Amino acid sequence: MAVKTITIDMEAYSLLSRLKRDGESFSQVIKGHFAPQPTAGKFLERVRSIRVSGATLDGMDRLVKARSAEPARAVKR
Repeated sequence: MAVKTITIDMEAYSLLSRLKRDGESFSQVIKGHFAPQPTAGKFLERVRSIRVSGATLDGMDRLVKARSAEPARAVKR
């Protein structure tokens, strides 16, 4: 992979280093900050592409009904 050296002032370095996590490179920090961010539209597109079988939907329906029949209770103190 090709690399390029850049020069930044100390204030920019300080800001960038605050975002950097252990084991993460400065390149990863920059790409994570400036890369295209997920949008609600992309999320909706992904959700609409999910296909669920009828059996799965029936199972989910049974679980929801079972939970509403026995609601969770708060712990008594």
